[in-house]
Amino acid sequence: MDKLLTLEEWAKAKYTNPPARETLRRWARACRIYPPAQKQGRAYYVQPDACYIDPNKPEPISRPSAPANRPTLVERIRRGA
Repeated sequence: MDKLLTLEEWAKAKYTNPPARETLRRWARACRIYPPAQKQGRAYYVQPDACYIDPNKPEPISRPSAPANRPTLVERIRRGA
C-alpha cells in the first residue's frame, strides 16, 4: 500500500496553486476525492494518486450492449424461458 499523504501535501503535489485547507476538508467530507480520504483523528489522509471529482461534470457511464444473438429480457419473458 502506498504511503498516505495529508490533504495539504496532496494538494501541493497536484496543484500549482492549491486550494485552502478548509476547501480540501470540505471536499474530503463530501467524498469529492477518489479514492476517498481517510479520517484518522483530526486529519484526513489520501493516497498519492487520488483525484478530485467535479460534481458538475459527471463521468459518462458506459453501458455494455447486449450481444446481437442474445434475446432481451422482455423476449425471454414472452417466450417463457
